[in-house]
Amino acid sequence: MRRWRTPAALLLAVTLLMACSGQRPVAGGPPGGEPAATGPTQGGRLVYALSADANGFNPVTDQFAAQSYSMVGTIIEPLVSVAADGDWKPYLAESVTPNKTYDEWTIKVRSGISFSDGMSLTGDIVKANLEAQKASPLTAAVFVPIKSFELADPMTVKVVLNQPWVAFPYYLSTQTGMMVPPASLSDPKAASLKPVGTGPFIFKEYVPDNRMVVTRNPRYWRQGLPYLDEIEFRILPDTQTRAQTLEAGGVDAMGTSRDEDLTKFGAMKDTYTVHRAQGMAVAEYMFLLNTAAAPLDDVRVRRALAHATDRETVISTLRGGLTQPADGPWSKDSKWYTEGGYPGYDPAKAAALVKEVEAEKGPIRFELISTPDPNTMQGVELAQDMWRKAGIDVTIKQADQADLINRAITGNFAATVWTQFSSQDPDGEYIWMHQGYAKPVGEVSLNMTRLKDDKLSAAFDRGRAVADEAVRKQAYATVQERLRELVPYVFIDHLDTGAIVARTKVRGIGEHLLPDGEKGLPLTGSPIPYHPFGQLWVSER
Repeated sequence: MRRWRTPAALLLAVTLLMACSGQRPVAGGPPGGEPAATGPTQGGRLVYALSADANGFNPVTDQFAAQSYSMVGTIIEPLVSVAADGDWKPYLAESVTPNKTYDEWTIKVRSGISFSDGMSLTGDIVKANLEAQKASPLTAAVFVPIKSFELADPMTVKVVLNQPWVAFPYYLSTQTGMMVPPASLSDPKAASLKPVGTGPFIFKEYVPDNRMVVTRNPRYWRQGLPYLDEIEFRILPDTQTRAQTLEAGGVDAMGTSRDEDLTKFGAMKDTYTVHRAQGMAVAEYMFLLNTAAAPLDDVRVRRALAHATDRETVISTLRGGLTQPADGPWSKDSKWYTEGGYPGYDPAKAAALVKEVEAEKGPIRFELISTPDPNTMQGVELAQDMWRKAGIDVTIKQADQADLINRAITGNFAATVWTQFSSQDPDGEYIWMHQGYAKPVGEVSLNMTRLKDDKLSAAFDRGRAVADEAVRKQAYATVQERLRELVPYVFIDHLDTGAIVARTKVRGIGEHLLPDGEKGLPLTGSPIPYHPFGQLWVSER
């Protein structure tokens, strides 16, 4: 099992999944072809194909990606969850309550919950977990606004902040809010290999790069759950192999982001169901630009790239026409979205800007980084061709994912292909864009474009500090305006081809209920989404 242990990679680990805060997603595609519902049944085994292995199962020390949440989420649960309408809801917490100024939050722990090792969940354990997250090199950046954690009573923790933070509970729905027992905190290496939590399943077996198996937790605190006896997560990195294995009956469900899988399996409604992520749970595909290094420190060059990029051609070529163009971090179905201002496809404008810059500074040349995956390379080569037609000399450099990420956060790049921004609340993108997180080239920077803009940062500060929704909407309108003016990212599309394909016998995907009976967020994460497993069941065994 590959683990990234450089400080840069560890800091990014937190970030890519803090993108787990987005807005108002809806359950993926219609379940046409599912047999008539007769109600959940107990028992059965599910084999579920994932696109990659986890880098460890400890939320305090290991980077979590979508596949990590799929596996670990069966065992370890968070203090907060997210409802289908995008609002945060208490989960292991009974309540999460702010003071009037939103610079203190009180977390009341739900009673009657135990870890699978028999230890009861209490306020002091919650406090210890949150303190461990604040101290961890992996997640410390997220908790910078937190001054202290105080135990108000045996089941209550007060979080004292340095500033108002109205969206704070969303961060407790990700790995930073996941609760592990004291034994896991004291032995993080063991916790990384054999996770223990309060969840519906308990750890049984793990074979790196092959499979993880979990079994039903007989003492789970949510009565009657889970329905399944066992889940085997099978690691199948190759997308074509995953699809073939599903067709052959070797697995019961899989994650995918290929448009051909959506088309193929979606047409076989009697055999398969397709569930697509939508709304702010969907990340954006883009090119990340280094605004702190020539030639992309010149906004004219960045705008030329945007004007030279034909997003519709990319979508028709790479996505089968299934996605929508992106002009910022939020899609048009989000309440936070505002129209206008993005530099659209205009080859003449692109060429004019290039000539203007060349007259002052000479030819424009830079390197574009990509992973070697053939689908990714196809998109990168499309961009290279479009940008060359505008007069920009672009060479492509291949790098594996770990190296690409390290180069991005240390500033050792000009441009790179990128996927990000799936937070349920716009504040989830604060650390990626605020100038307070932009460090010089050579230093670890969560703001990987290294863009420093007072107006954009002030807008993020206002959106974080003010609870009034109208004020927040105006703040995030300013964020979008500045991103479109300064172009630190060349946005392409909203990656809603991320989906779960399952045999019709697999029921309950994207249909889970929260402890209060409200519908939970169906799917989140990208490019391949994830979802809870405690309420999945099979209609035949």
